[in-house]
Formats: sequence, structure tokens, C-alpha cells
Amino acid sequence: MRQLLRRPVLLAGLVVTLFLFLVALLSLVWTPYPPSKMNIVHKLKPPFEFGLLGTDQFGRDVASALMVGAWNSLSTALLAVAIGATIGTAVGTVVAMRRGWVEQIVMRGCDIIFAVPPILSAMMLGAFIGSGRFTAVIAIATFMVPVFARLTLAAARQIWTRDYVAAAIGMGRSKLTITFVHILPNISNQIIVQVTIQLGLAILTEAGLSYLGLGMPPPNPTWGRMLADSQTFLGQAPWLALMPGLAIAIAVLGLNMLGDGLRDLLDPRSTP
Repeated sequence: MRQLLRRPVLLAGLVVTLFLFLVALLSLVWTPYPPSKMNIVHKLKPPFEFGLLGTDQFGRDVASALMVGAWNSLSTALLAVAIGATIGTAVGTVVAMRRGWVEQIVMRGCDIIFAVPPILSAMMLGAFIGSGRFTAVIAIATFMVPVFARLTLAAARQIWTRDYVAAAIGMGRSKLTITFVHILPNISNQIIVQVTIQLGLAILTEAGLSYLGLGMPPPNPTWGRMLADSQTFLGQAPWLALMPGLAIAIAVLGLNMLGDGLRDLLDPRSTP
């Protein structure tokens, strides 16, 4: 707690992130109104006139849709980052062990993946398997793999040059044993920080995919689709675009602040 109070950026990011997750989990058991229930009589009602945040063009409660959209966006982003981080970390550690031609092949493959944006990947996948959560997860996770592979490789390279690793090699320890005993524990802090930062990027990417119709299909509410549906009513009902836009901005800002705060907290060279 003392460390948190000394780092206001970390504390603010933690509060925003916890609030986001609590709202997402709460939506699984309770929302003010059924998020997909239409009530044309109360369509386009402003905030506080009907519900906390008003209603959309079909009379659906905006606050309820935002709550469910938080879960849909977060779950998609979490799954994508988890897959990308797991595969990327495994690839990076293997490359750090082998080096040589294996490193060259993997790094060129990472360059190729980086050249294809996740939205373009989702469009190509959607042409073959259709749009939906699976398409969004695979597209985002594919883009995350080289990020974690490069980070893990760079961090593991430094650890492999340490004296205690050389001593372990001299004692006859295998590279696989050294990786699990010495390499991964010493680079875990950097991976955790990167996961936090990439989670914010994944939420933003998922919103972009949903905006283009490549995310979860209707009637499942997502922040990106709420933005897309609000375009026609910007002059008549600006809150329809304002609310999901603020939700995306706050979520990404909170996760970035949390990542920056964790980086400072876990870096032994930093001072509070």
C-alpha cells in the first residue's frame, strides 16, 4: 500500500482497471435492463430521462449495453493477449536458447506478421471463416505473438550472459532447465508489464474490428458496434457515440497507466 501511495499513476491505473473488471463481471449477473430488449416508445431518450445513460434508436438501455459490452470487449482482448503472450514467450525463449539460423528465421517471420495489421488479418480471416469473436481473437493474437517473442528474446539474451547462468552451464545443467529455473523467473516482470500494455491495445483493436462488423455478431453489444450504430444519430443523440467512446478511452488509458506504474514498480533501478 505504501508503494501504491507513492506512485499515483499506478494507483490511478489500478483503480480504473479494477472498476472496469468489476463492471464487466457484474454484467454477467445483473444489468439495469435487458441489454437487447427493445422499447420503441422510449427510443433516443437522453440520459436520466430513461435510464442512467439514455436509450438508443431501438429504445435499448445504453448503460446496460455498455456493461455487457465491457465484458464482451474485455473477454475477447484477454483471450487474444493470453494466446499471443503464451505463444510469443515460448517462441522467444526457444530462440534465445538456440540462436543462429533459428533466430534469423523467427525474426523474419515476426517482420512479416508486423507488416500485416490485425484489422487486415481479420478481414482476410472473415472472408474464409466469417466474422465473429473467433476471428477477432485470432487476428489480435497473431499480431501479439511477435511483440512478446521480440521482448522475450531481448530480455532472455541479457540473462544468458549473466555469471550465474554460466555457472549453471558449468555444472552441467541443460538449457531447458536453465530456462525454467533462471531465465523465465527473471524476465517475468517485463512480460507482466507488456501484457498490461498490450491488453489496452487489444481492447482498442477489438473496438475497431467491431466497428467494421468483424467482431461479435449482433445482438451481442460491443463498444465498437455501439460507435458504428451511433453514426446516423450524432446530431440527434450525441450520447450514443459519447458513452462507448469514453468507455474505450478510459479503459485504454487506465491499462496504460497501470502498465507504466508496474514498469516503475518492478524496475529495481527506479525510485518512488
